Amino acid sequence: MGWVEWAIDGAIWVIATLLLIATLLPLSKLPHGIVRGGEFPREQIFVLAVAMAAVMATTQRYHLGSVAAAILVMVAIVQLAFILKFTPIWPRQSVAADPELQQDKDRQISLLTANIKKSNRDYGRLIDLTLQRAPDVMMAIEVDDDWVAALKQGLGAQYAHWIEAPRDNGYGMCLVSKLPLRESEVRDLIVDDVPSIRTIVTLRNGLPCRLYVVHPEPPVIDHDTKGRDSEIALVGLEAEQDKLPVIVTGDLNDVAWSTTTRRFQRLSGLLDPRVGRGFYNTFSATMPWMRWPLDHLFHDPRFRLVDMARLGKIGSDHFPMWFVLALTGQDACESDPGDCEEDEVEEAEDMIEEEKARDREAIGSDWEDE
Repeated sequence: MGWVEWAIDGAIWVIATLLLIATLLPLSKLPHGIVRGGEFPREQIFVLAVAMAAVMATTQRYHLGSVAAAILVMVAIVQLAFILKFTPIWPRQSVAADPELQQDKDRQISLLTANIKKSNRDYGRLIDLTLQRAPDVMMAIEVDDDWVAALKQGLGAQYAHWIEAPRDNGYGMCLVSKLPLRESEVRDLIVDDVPSIRTIVTLRNGLPCRLYVVHPEPPVIDHDTKGRDSEIALVGLEAEQDKLPVIVTGDLNDVAWSTTTRRFQRLSGLLDPRVGRGFYNTFSATMPWMRWPLDHLFHDPRFRLVDMARLGKIGSDHFPMWFVLALTGQDACESDPGDCEEDEVEEAEDMIEEEKARDREAIGSDWEDE
């Protein structure tokens, strides 16, 4: 066997080994970016594992190729176990609105959420999309003062209610609404200068619902993920205690199938409309081969899903998401995100208190300095 063949065989084994490590490491659930980041590319790892298993079975010498192929098949099965529920063959978590609810606009709320990428200065694309879709509520994430000023100029005549929390660190946000808002708050839940929004939205029929908009820190390879995990868990705990029907939306910097997001659903009791419908990958808008679902909406079982769509590019590295929900008077009895595990609430509360006591800057505050 010549050196070229040795090099090819070596590269194949290196890739197969990396896929195995990337699959096993996140199973430890250690709250660190280098571990939890491996939860993001499960779709990509699944495809690569299947392809590499075929390559190993047909090109490797002796019995080692079959052994490696079997290992890679197991890698693919593990990845599939996480992502299968976000395909149409899985039972849906959110119940679709019946024809009567689809026609009853007074019970509905339409939402457009967009991570605009702070350094993106193509204000007009989001403004035009908002005017075209005319959502009841639009939420822009990563906005600074210039973004808020542009949105006010373009949308001020159409949207009467505003909650502004611009930041220069990539964590700013702005909420605009045609529907009345009350008890609105901008809060740094865990880390200073990482704001979130909490408000009550009154639907056209007079019924209220609670809306949370969040954008916690991203996972990075040289830092733990306790700040992100704590913020997501804290919102989940608040949502579970809230008497009003709750909607939580935003860029969670986490994927739909992760340890953190699944725990959030158990803590909150909220439903994910993507389950049984599709991935709706929103990041990255610029790299089609590396996409995963980072922009989320979770809702109370009293809501029914009218519409959901990933929208077109707006100059950001994220795609915007569109949702329409209809509020009913009763829970969907066929929907259940799962029960909390033993001691899960206590562990989450301990982590939240620990993170609140830490004195540090937000991760990635200088990533988009111009």
